Amino acid sequence: MAIGPARNLFYLYLSKNNVSKLRFLSVSSGFLHTHFAEPKKIQDFDVYGHRIPTPPQFSSLWCNQWKRLNLFHFYGHHFTTVVENGDNELEVCDLDVEENECGDGGLGSEKRLNFVQIASRDPVEIYRELRDATKCEKQTRADWDTLIEIFRCFAQSGWASNQALAVYIGASFFPTAAQKFRNFFFKKCKVDVVKYLVSLGPCIEAEKILFPIFVEFCLEEFPNEIKNFRKMVESADLTKPHTWFPFARAMKRKIIYHCGPTNSGKTYNALQSFMEAKKGIYCSPLRLLAMEVFDKVNGLGVYCSLLTGQEKKHVPFSNHVACTVEMVSTDEMYDVAVIDEIQMMADTHRGYAWTRALLGLKADEIHVCGDPSVLNIVRKVCFETGDELVEQHYERFKPLVVEAKTLLGDLTKVRSGDCVVAFSRREIFEVKLAIEKHSNHRCCVIYGALPPETRRQQATLFNDPNNEFDVLVASDAVGMGLNLNIRRIIFYTLSKYNGDRIVPVPASQVKQIAGRAGRRGSRYPEGLTTTLQLEDLDYLIECLKKPFEEVNKVGLFPFYEQVELFAGQIPNSTFAELLDRFGENCRLDGSYFLCQYNHIKKIANMLEKVQGLSLEDRFNFCFAPVNIRDPKAMYHLLKFASSYAQALPVNIAMGMPNCSARNDSELLDLETKHQVLSMYMWLSNHFEGDKFPYFKKAEAMATGIAELLGESLANARWKPESRNAGKQQKVVKKDQGETKEQLCLNTSSHRRLQHDTASLALRVP
Repeated sequence: MAIGPARNLFYLYLSKNNVSKLRFLSVSSGFLHTHFAEPKKIQDFDVYGHRIPTPPQFSSLWCNQWKRLNLFHFYGHHFTTVVENGDNELEVCDLDVEENECGDGGLGSEKRLNFVQIASRDPVEIYRELRDATKCEKQTRADWDTLIEIFRCFAQSGWASNQALAVYIGASFFPTAAQKFRNFFFKKCKVDVVKYLVSLGPCIEAEKILFPIFVEFCLEEFPNEIKNFRKMVESADLTKPHTWFPFARAMKRKIIYHCGPTNSGKTYNALQSFMEAKKGIYCSPLRLLAMEVFDKVNGLGVYCSLLTGQEKKHVPFSNHVACTVEMVSTDEMYDVAVIDEIQMMADTHRGYAWTRALLGLKADEIHVCGDPSVLNIVRKVCFETGDELVEQHYERFKPLVVEAKTLLGDLTKVRSGDCVVAFSRREIFEVKLAIEKHSNHRCCVIYGALPPETRRQQATLFNDPNNEFDVLVASDAVGMGLNLNIRRIIFYTLSKYNGDRIVPVPASQVKQIAGRAGRRGSRYPEGLTTTLQLEDLDYLIECLKKPFEEVNKVGLFPFYEQVELFAGQIPNSTFAELLDRFGENCRLDGSYFLCQYNHIKKIANMLEKVQGLSLEDRFNFCFAPVNIRDPKAMYHLLKFASSYAQALPVNIAMGMPNCSARNDSELLDLETKHQVLSMYMWLSNHFEGDKFPYFKKAEAMATGIAELLGESLANARWKPESRNAGKQQKVVKKDQGETKEQLCLNTSSHRRLQHDTASLALRVP
């Protein structure tokens, strides 16, 4: 066959009587109309060795067909090939030919393509053919464009990236491997493979054809990368976490699930078993609750020690321990263990601590207390561990009553024993100020930033009927950890700021908080709940009627030893980079998720400038209890780490305030100072004692500041401030001349409710 300028080849082919195959090479879309203006017909045209009685003639119809197939649009590529078969149909066998290839050489095999069979061929065989090919078979510009798009989609395919993990091609390396595979394929591509891929186009089917070829390519080209990634993945393997505790697996444990809502007696019954045991441990979700159980159990004559991140109080001759769940020992043997608020296994930040306790505690009998949301997960865990599971279901002692007559925005309707729940510090103080200004009530205050000692002092003040503090204003911190004599829970709002935007309060949290109203054996055995605004009432009822949402996954986080093993696979990485790589590459079973670690990363990035800290040191510092949104607290943590890295005794470097707060700025400063002292105490208990030698001083200062905070809250008469001013919305605005009527924040709601029956109430089981 011949290759040359299209016009000459046309005349050459038109003059021949014997043609085995007709190939037409053109330069531009206007060539035919320029040189063959007169329409002509095709007569008796045969191929493959048959004599052609009349030279092939070309009509404008054929020209239009070729143009529709883009056979004349090559954008700078000078030659292509067209084959006409015996059925008078065009068979496209186009080849990109470079300008300097216009010699006399042939273009390769003349065999017909049968690319449809590519799908049934062995990918290994296809890869070997590509690998052994000496050069790329030429393709059309249109095919190249389609092929480029197919490989672009392949490189960005989440499906292909996930599938590649099975052969240890990591998500971070996959784009590089896909790019090199693309270069390899383009240098070695064969017409039949290309044609089949082009016929599929950029789609998942094309990705499934390419993927096994890609795997063969990677296995041959990247053996070291695959080997290293395999080691890294194996070191980040979090599958089958129940096997991490072989001694617990060697025991035949009995798990008793006390399943029920608040005020149902489930924790009381579990604690009875705890106190009756020869040796027991109680795992609390909060320091506050651990301290409360510690006091209660010792008060009943059972010697019990206290162990939290900040406190270690050993009671002589005690065989019982009340601890926070993060501090539980999986090395000690116990007769009875109690894990409270077991539904916290699903918490995105702290869930790993409950999972570890349930899987690793070496106790003959483990009592878990919580709502039904994680019951199925606990069943699955017990099946995997071989533990016996006993379920004890509880109902609330007295049904919770929803008052359909809300406060209509009027805080003067608050009564003794009420608890107004708000979801920001600013709102809490605004409500306290408004109630005390326009009524005879005095308010106690509880929110998360307060130290446990201050919260206990405020709870005791509220529970005591012999003083003027008869109303409680609290955040969602009231939902857990305190025994309070609450007559009615009033939701100031049912939306809150989640750090990004205002969102509805989750139904599970609404149920937990509302359930704090009413307490068996208190002045208010029957609990009531309602809302400040009428428009929130429907959502409250909807939340309380909803069944507990079933949890499908619970939290995990690696131990230090697992992080250390992983770090050995990627040396010279920062701790923050280690966490990111671990998160990308760890493997988890379907019942588990990796707990969020953004707060840990933020601390790790801050500590990166500190030289001389070991990996274990960084790991421990990053778990210190610090508010990452408080710059002062973060600054003190950085100073502590710097002193520790220089092998110097770590000083508190903070003075003791002389008096209670006189404004909100001073109150915020007291909160920060207590948090810094709490952090120092925590670090002292997690590092060698001589590195943090001022533990006793920090403890005494923390106690003093907690007392000052209590005094400050009792005398608070100022407008609240915020550490994150501008992010929270003002809900209550008051002027100097504000009247009682101005506290009716929603007068339209008041008018709408004039026709409601005052005694209407809805009972929620």
